[in-house]
Amino acid sequence: MDDMSNNELISQLEKNLQCSELSWLLGAGISYDAKLPLMYPLTNRVSNLLKENDLEAFNNCLVPLKSELPDDCHVEHILSHLGDYIALSERSKSKQIKISDNIFTKNELEIIHNKILKIISDTIRSGYVEGKDGNVLEEGSPDNPIVSIDAHNKFIEILFNHQQAGIQDRRKPINLFTTNYDTLIEDALALNRIPCWDGFSGGSVAYRTVAYGDNLPTSGCRANVIKMHGSIDWFLCEKGYVWRVRANDKYPKANKRVLIYPQSTKYIATQQDPFSTQFDLFRNTLNSRSRNVLAVCGYSFGDEHINNEIEVAMSKINNKTVLLAFVECKDLIPMDLEKWRNSSFGKRVFIATINGLYVGAEGPFKRKDDDLWWTFKGLTEILQNGCEV
Repeated sequence: MDDMSNNELISQLEKNLQCSELSWLLGAGISYDAKLPLMYPLTNRVSNLLKENDLEAFNNCLVPLKSELPDDCHVEHILSHLGDYIALSERSKSKQIKISDNIFTKNELEIIHNKILKIISDTIRSGYVEGKDGNVLEEGSPDNPIVSIDAHNKFIEILFNHQQAGIQDRRKPINLFTTNYDTLIEDALALNRIPCWDGFSGGSVAYRTVAYGDNLPTSGCRANVIKMHGSIDWFLCEKGYVWRVRANDKYPKANKRVLIYPQSTKYIATQQDPFSTQFDLFRNTLNSRSRNVLAVCGYSFGDEHINNEIEVAMSKINNKTVLLAFVECKDLIPMDLEKWRNSSFGKRVFIATINGLYVGAEGPFKRKDDDLWWTFKGLTEILQNGCEV
């Protein structure tokens, strides 16, 4: 690597983005320009609306729960903690559980849990923009949403209609893993007339067909969409089926949203396995015997359960996965990325940051000042025009 120039290393990054076996991991950051909140503004939104609409649940449940968690906890941690209390109340003799000085039944906790999920769903469907000081800059409503699909639409257009122009019939489907609850990726694929698989069959109302142990399709579509934390339009019915349902539909009868946060007890207990299945598909992709590339954007490498899957796969002796991480890294590289680039598989770790490109333990190799290639729009520009400045 020592004798390679900056341009050659950046060229390697560009060639990896053209790999025939390409998967993406897309996080909340890609929906920021769509006027959807990142995790901490979303946490503030949940807290404010619960306080406004159910002060008793806010004071007696949410505040004590947050006091038991680290100061930097966000809404997924709160949901996980609440889910654990629900599981404990189910197992207890009295079917109740004490949180701080307050006694809750399982049913009461589930009602609060569902209220939080509904606030998340409504916020993601409507849009919400918060300033750095926590003040509300812009908020949509179900009747007047402010969500923009422009950035997603451009990304999908360039990825499929520009990069694959003339060769789409010879390429495997591109896997789009996302931690986001919104439907912007699927909507952008449809608007660009890109056939995709998402594990459901049906039309506007659809039923989930993929099961644990299944493999991703390798033909018949151009994209596979795997929503690792669920979706705002997924619901669980009383028989245990997962449905994709239009907003405000009264059928099928499906009362529970399936937003899959990092907490497994609920799904193990109910024998519902969308969470495990989605991660199994991610795991299988990373463990492909072929040379493959995982490109990451909008994800801050803060989810231990996802990072663990990447590390376990890439650390295997015969693994050929190349990781392309597009992250800001203004001050520090995320802890796991820092560890990986200095590890035995570090030469397969590329990190495109505001300060330049890191390849393994080397770098940063500067491309230009205040480089924005780590952003969703900046990455889309690279896909369209290449890495040359």
